[in-house]
Amino acid sequence: MEVADTESRYRPLSPFWRTLLMIITTVTVAMSVYKLFNLGHTFGYVPIDTQYFFALLALLLPLCLLVFPIRPTRPGDPTGTDRALFGLDLLLIIASVAVNAYLFYYALDIVNLGWEYGAPAHIQIAGGILWALVLEATRRSAGFVVFLIVLIFSLYPTYGEFLPDPLETFENESFGNTFGYHAISSESILGIPFRAFANLVIGFLMFGVALQHTGGGKFFLNLAFALLGHVRGGPAKVAIFSSGLMGSMSGSVITNVMTTGALSIPAMKRTGFKAHYAAGVEACASTGGVLMPPIMGATAFIMAIYLNVPYSEIIIAAAIPSFLYFFGLFMQIDSYAARHGLKGLPKVELPKVRDTLREGWHYVFVFALLVYMLLQLQQEALAPYYATVLLIAINQINATTRWKWSNVATFIVGVGRLFAELAAILAGIGMIVGALSLTGKVSTLASELLSMADGNVILLLIMGALASFIMGIGVTVTVAYIILAITLAPALTQSGLNPMAVHMFMLYWGMLSFITPPVALAAFAAATVAHSNPMRSGR
Repeated sequence: MEVADTESRYRPLSPFWRTLLMIITTVTVAMSVYKLFNLGHTFGYVPIDTQYFFALLALLLPLCLLVFPIRPTRPGDPTGTDRALFGLDLLLIIASVAVNAYLFYYALDIVNLGWEYGAPAHIQIAGGILWALVLEATRRSAGFVVFLIVLIFSLYPTYGEFLPDPLETFENESFGNTFGYHAISSESILGIPFRAFANLVIGFLMFGVALQHTGGGKFFLNLAFALLGHVRGGPAKVAIFSSGLMGSMSGSVITNVMTTGALSIPAMKRTGFKAHYAAGVEACASTGGVLMPPIMGATAFIMAIYLNVPYSEIIIAAAIPSFLYFFGLFMQIDSYAARHGLKGLPKVELPKVRDTLREGWHYVFVFALLVYMLLQLQQEALAPYYATVLLIAINQINATTRWKWSNVATFIVGVGRLFAELAAILAGIGMIVGALSLTGKVSTLASELLSMADGNVILLLIMGALASFIMGIGVTVTVAYIILAITLAPALTQSGLNPMAVHMFMLYWGMLSFITPPVALAAFAAATVAHSNPMRSGR
């Protein structure tokens, strides 16, 4: 039950450190705006991509080490850890700033002199330091399982020669070459996952937090209650509808559970749903947000870069699968409610559709703007910034929802935490891709998998589903998707399957990690709200 207590993951910060977090977050957003809106042409300085990425790491890697303590906070531990360990954190924070600043200084040389496969000794040393810091940040933000996977894979070039086929490499790389490659190549720490974060995800993360803090969850929940609260099994159908809408905008499963579930789960229990079943319904509905356009979470942006297609094509491809997912869940709930005679809530207790839309019309307007910019204008990198500014501006006009300074501070802290967590995870799992790229296994694994399956596409799909499911049990959907996208996806596409369908297939099976024990983060979070057994809720 403690898994869902997200606050215990974060270090309680004094006013000084909280202010520093807010400053770093603001500078990160400003850097992103400067780069994505091409303001360098106006101000006379245009950084190359590598400089931009190292600058982001110099901000967000220390932020991760600040936000997440060495060990989770405990009751009666106001600093999140003892003084000695906090002193160690300060040393790591200083080291992470220094090493990224050092690599930023040499960014032009890295590109112009082609140091990826033969970096000088001082860059290899800096790479080793960055490798260790990214690993530690990954451990704190993603947990020990992901840390262990990244550690084993990141060192794969140094011992691959000793492994049996199909994992055997031609020869082992030195630790220096391996660390240097991880730090400065465009295939590892600065690879596709982190590039997706830097170029696409930052704006959508900010929009998702703004939506949550301006009351978007309440609006979608009230709209769902107004439309479906009175029908058979109404509260459960409300959970499906509201979580789908909220998930389509925020892209965060746990946020969906803790916002919409806070009201839908008690309503389900009130109308006769058992606690574990109510938690399971909310967990499944919130998990569907990963598949629901237009935002879909960080994984979808990484998919767009892997497939080298506009993000709008990902949205279009996901529309029918997400509809089928929620339709199947809706029909299952309706059958369950019919079998057990579960009725809806009295209409007199429910909000009216007209009143709900009148109070929350701006969410619909912002949603429409976002979709228009994504699909019609093809401005996926810029759309969330316009949507966020519009959402906050309208919110400040409304006297009943207007933010005070404390609300602004809470919003910025929430954005900063999310930036730090996702940047560390994506930088860490980027090293998995980097290790396979350095050894050349990215290009050979597909043919080896095809030979193992003897060209049988059905067998490859079964292997893919099982691998996605097993990977998803131990790690997050993003980690599972990336590993499979670089290993199994090429084999499936070479078999003649549609690349978009292959990647959607892996996304779907990977996202089941949120509702599959023993991890089942969505089920654990929902079980906390429902006061039920989390493992039973996950089943």
